[in-house]
Amino acid sequence: QVQLQESGGGSVQSGGSLTLSCAVSKTVGYCLAWFRQSPGQEPEGVATIEDDGRTTRYVNSVKGRFTISRDSAKKLLNLQMNSLQPDDTAMYFCAAARSGCFYAGYRAEAFSYWGQGTQVTVSS
Repeated sequence: QVQLQESGGGSVQSGGSLTLSCAVSKTVGYCLAWFRQSPGQEPEGVATIEDDGRTTRYVNSVKGRFTISRDSAKKLLNLQMNSLQPDDTAMYFCAAARSGCFYAGYRAEAFSYWGQGTQVTVSS
């Protein structure tokens, strides 16, 4: 079992920044990811980071604006979000998959462990 707990959400104006953190009970051997979900929508994969802490992937809409990182010693997963836009408004979830990120991709069903989410609201 892996427990995850997000923090750091909030409300910002367009162009602002937020950093999300996720406390992860086990990090070694897991692909970690951030997803987001708007009301009535399916979860959207935002970014993933491999167990090596170096291999990252981003959905096109956040490339150049968001940075995912992990600190295995502190058991933390982070998401630095810059140049936020109203379209970034969503509930953000951290998730863990026992498989590698290349296999898991952005398929929500590939991630067995999820946090409860933190709300990010960006106003224009």
